[in-house]
Amino acid sequence: MIKYCDLKKITETYEPQLSEAISRVVQSGWYILGNEVKAFEQEFAQYCGCRYCIGTGNGLDALTIIMLAYKEIGIMEEGDEVIVPANTYIASILSIIQAGLKPVLCEPSWKSSNIDPEKIEELITPRTKAIMAVHLYGRCADIPQIEKIARKHSLKIIEDSAQAHGAMIDGRRTGNLGDASGFSFYPGKNLGALGDGGAITTNDKELAETARAIANYGSQKKYVNIYKGVNSRLDEMQAAVLSVKLQRLDADNERRREIAEKYNAGIKNPSITLPLIDNREEHVFHIYPIFCAEREKLQQHLLKNGIETLIHYPIPPHKQEALKEFNNHEYPITERIHHEELSLPCHQAMSDCEVEKVIEAANSFKA
Repeated sequence: MIKYCDLKKITETYEPQLSEAISRVVQSGWYILGNEVKAFEQEFAQYCGCRYCIGTGNGLDALTIIMLAYKEIGIMEEGDEVIVPANTYIASILSIIQAGLKPVLCEPSWKSSNIDPEKIEELITPRTKAIMAVHLYGRCADIPQIEKIARKHSLKIIEDSAQAHGAMIDGRRTGNLGDASGFSFYPGKNLGALGDGGAITTNDKELAETARAIANYGSQKKYVNIYKGVNSRLDEMQAAVLSVKLQRLDADNERRREIAEKYNAGIKNPSITLPLIDNREEHVFHIYPIFCAEREKLQQHLLKNGIETLIHYPIPPHKQEALKEFNNHEYPITERIHHEELSLPCHQAMSDCEVEKVIEAANSFKA
């Protein structure tokens, strides 16, 4: 069986460095907000090309804390609007709601699966304060066009970079494409921890200081609380793990691109739509998505051929019970994406032989 994401196999490729890093933390006797977190924050900020990085407990918290910080410094107010792609993972939308703001769903482009800049401007109102640019599947959102709209209307750009560690556009990496960015280090990500973790990156000193305090109970000084904060901190163990993995992130991303290019060149089945690769640096293929009108039949065919796949995501956010306020809205492009998307295995530990087996199985499918 070719697993969709073989985390055990992937993790083993970082040994013995991972075990050495974990042992170092255990022996240090310091497990929260120590030197490992400081070192990783500096390394990741430098990698992204920005000034500040604040570790958080997870990616959802990272996005939420960004917006809570904007409220504390007077950029946003309760009930302000944030435009977000309708086809994103629900966490993007939940972060807006948890920050006391209102998500405004925008249709994506069928071509890229990312938010469609041509549809953003018509959604802007006097209460709009930000555009959340989600780099879905690992592909950079159309930042140049989003920047034009944001400058015209004095809006913040908040990147959801949870799936796009290391992706680049015009020589800049995700995490340094907007005003602030939220990352997830969930184990299956391109840069994944051995547990939960997240981070905020920004070049805004005031935002960084405010976000860091909010993530630590609203405190900049022990037992002195200036905000109604939360407890969301990247721990020493995960920071040490991430520092090891960061050293190989570019090489791992390059292997994902190679696999995606092999898929795009080899899969010739007319019933399968492949993702567009127009600028390879803009995509790190956290997910390699294909689209098929008979997705469930295709998924079963691949499984019978020993290939595990996943669906990202079977139910669009506006049809989730948790978001009842959107249940009667219609987003046809979003719904098509959610009804047809199927994710093929695509990770750095795959062999060329495994890639060829996936291609052969996809080509043998009869709709």
